Amino acid sequence: MIQNVEFRFEGGRCGVLLIHGLTGTPTEMRLVGKGLNRAGFSVYGMQLAGHCGNVPDLLATGWKDWYASVETAAERFRHEVDHLFVAGLSMGAILALKLAAERPEWVRGVGVYGATFRYDGWAIPWYGRLSFLLPWLHRLGLGKHRMVHENEPYGLRDERLRAQISGLMLGGDSAAAGLPGNPWPSLAEMYNMAAVVRRELPKVTAPCLVAHATEDDVASLENAYLVARSVSGPVEMQLLEDSYHMITVDRERRLLIDRSADFFSRVAASCTPSALAAA
Repeated sequence: MIQNVEFRFEGGRCGVLLIHGLTGTPTEMRLVGKGLNRAGFSVYGMQLAGHCGNVPDLLATGWKDWYASVETAAERFRHEVDHLFVAGLSMGAILALKLAAERPEWVRGVGVYGATFRYDGWAIPWYGRLSFLLPWLHRLGLGKHRMVHENEPYGLRDERLRAQISGLMLGGDSAAAGLPGNPWPSLAEMYNMAAVVRRELPKVTAPCLVAHATEDDVASLENAYLVARSVSGPVEMQLLEDSYHMITVDRERRLLIDRSADFFSRVAASCTPSALAAA
């Protein structure tokens, strides 16, 4: 059974919609959400369709379902705030960028955290770097029951957190820590979506804060640079030197929170009354 672990933190009239990653859970965005709320923001940590259950629950959905759940959450939340920002981790960052491309009139700014268009980080084994072939295998009906299992360091440089989260994940608590691996069909869906969003990046006109670990074990810095050079809106970069992929919970999460709060506040302050009236 899928558990609902979405969260809401009431704050001011600026709201941030937070989007977790593939096979992940809103819990991975909760610390950032609390920090942004302390800075005065209203926060909605949404849950992607098919997530926080078991593998069959996830396999019953595809990327269009995941994006539809993002759009539904944004449509609901935007009526509660004056300025809507969206931020996502890993695949959540790709979904955030898609929302900004599809609904530019909704989104004031984007937090792009550890964007993952390709799994090409230093800890990905050589065969994992061939995962871009999965959409082709999926079309042939191959690998329906295969899974790419998570392995050390699980996106975390902080060893204490790594032990805690990997224990929950491997213990089967998908609502708290996500699934222990990525099913091949879901990875194929992710790659199909990434190809679509990559083509749509020039449609992103909202300001973007692109944050990425310099030693990301899952997705190399090239993913961040792809966003920075492809979107049409202004870009600010925040490189994190003491974290791995899960930058929303790893050692530099407070830096990420502070930089995000400052970025969103400055963007909101720059919005003119005429821009608000047109929204």
